[in-house]
Amino acid sequence: MPHRILIVDDDILMLEALHDLFVSSGYEVKTTNSGQDALEILKRERFDLLILDVVMPKTTGFDVCIEVRRRRDEMSKVKVIMLTAKIKTKDPKSEECGCDLYLTKPIDPGKLLELVKSLLGNLEE
Repeated sequence: MPHRILIVDDDILMLEALHDLFVSSGYEVKTTNSGQDALEILKRERFDLLILDVVMPKTTGFDVCIEVRRRRDEMSKVKVIMLTAKIKTKDPKSEECGCDLYLTKPIDPGKLLELVKSLLGNLEE
């Protein structure tokens, strides 16, 4: 069974590019362009990885990550990658929210795939 990834980004072109990248690499992918929608999806479905855009209207990627980490179920330990168009290569909020990786855009697709494989590699297939 393939690993499941939820990708959340308000940039539709980025969302489509990430979707295509991971589907073509054998992952099961679900996407949404809203942090609030992501939280609703996470109430019903389980994922191995969340890829969250940092800056989104209303509910940011940080907000989603914080809510996920506060849960009292197995989803609280899901792997989380934060993607940002911010210039800073490190943001204190990324450590506070508990994400696993904080990456700046643009990112090389091959490098992103390598990072995802290393994050998910220790999970059972």
